[in-house]
Amino acid sequence: MKIEILCTGDEILSGKTINTNHSYIARRLVENGFTVYWGTIVGDDRESLQTAFQLASQRADIVIVNGGLGPTVDDLSQEVAAASAGVGLILHKDWLERMRAWYTSRGRVMPDNNEKQAMLPEGAEFIDNPIGTACGFAVTIADARFYFTPGVPREMRRMIDEQILPRLQKIRGHVVVTKVKRFHTFGIGESRADLLLEGVEEMVEGGAMKLGFQSHYPQLETKLTIQGESEASIEAQLAPAEAAVRERFAPFIICEDNQTLEGKIVNALIDSDRTLSIMEMHTGGSVTARLLKSADHGSRIPHSQISQEATALYRSINEKIRASEICSVESAEHLAQALRNRSQTNCSLVVMMSLAEPQQEQEGAADVYIAIADGQSLVHRYARLPGSGEWSRLGAAELAMDCLRRYLEGLPVYQKIDFEQH
Repeated sequence: MKIEILCTGDEILSGKTINTNHSYIARRLVENGFTVYWGTIVGDDRESLQTAFQLASQRADIVIVNGGLGPTVDDLSQEVAAASAGVGLILHKDWLERMRAWYTSRGRVMPDNNEKQAMLPEGAEFIDNPIGTACGFAVTIADARFYFTPGVPREMRRMIDEQILPRLQKIRGHVVVTKVKRFHTFGIGESRADLLLEGVEEMVEGGAMKLGFQSHYPQLETKLTIQGESEASIEAQLAPAEAAVRERFAPFIICEDNQTLEGKIVNALIDSDRTLSIMEMHTGGSVTARLLKSADHGSRIPHSQISQEATALYRSINEKIRASEICSVESAEHLAQALRNRSQTNCSLVVMMSLAEPQQEQEGAADVYIAIADGQSLVHRYARLPGSGEWSRLGAAELAMDCLRRYLEGLPVYQKIDFEQH
């Protein structure tokens, strides 16, 4: 079964809106054992849409169209679908009454132009939308079955999950279970990861498992995708490959599947009943923002200070800074100890970043100084990371959080990473 996803809208075509709907539809299809062969974006233009529908009908078995079901003049999906199928538009009276009731229940009168949303191609299969005014529908164009979905994300997601996926499963006639096992790593590049996992894909017989990488600096996501007839069978097949990845990536795995690095840190603080204070320089508060976003409340992180200069950090602990300590390992350690004592937390994290001068024709770099203090120990980490501006801040924040994760898990804070300059 060859599937195409066709998304409509000038705002998507122009790049003004990120096309997250395509990502969701494609991911849900793959998770249910289907293969997406093409992804197309078309603007709000009749001729362009008709050409796209015609092309899709010639090469795909199933086409999922997203968008263009609204009440305005640039919503053209029903009209172009009818023309492409060689039929007219007819009024779906039941849906019209439901729309009117929807507006009435909210104390409003339905605008006249919303009636357009009840006009469907003659003979189309109605697809319900229980939470919006844009119903979906299915129609056959040439030899392909087209499914039309609303552009509003929450409406589209529910329609895909509850109505379209079951229809596709029925067409296929048999159940295919898909599992995607994901490993999130920090400190290892894509090319090295590929070499380390040589032979892993062949550990599952018959080419049933696919190994893939997705780099989004500073993390690398490694995916093992496998399909089978039952969850139990694919779990058994996947187990040796999972174990191999964990063994070969051991120093670099920060979390798995839907976990996040910040989530693991917050959970570790909760499990150990510890509190954390944070001090950041030149990071834009990235560490604090990520940790507080993950925490249900700020009780585990009661104190955070963010500054663009070391002198301000020293003033906050009522000390004068020495010239040699403006940005250094010693400065980070000193601040970490003072911060913990002043904030009365179990542990403290200090991350300081300073931009280094580019060497000859090399790109910019940032010197990163990290220190973690508690009542018994004081550990530090220094690294020179490539890049400048936002790139450096991303790397510095990730390194600091990874050091904190290692500390909380009882691991050595230092682990050489591929991105460091020496």
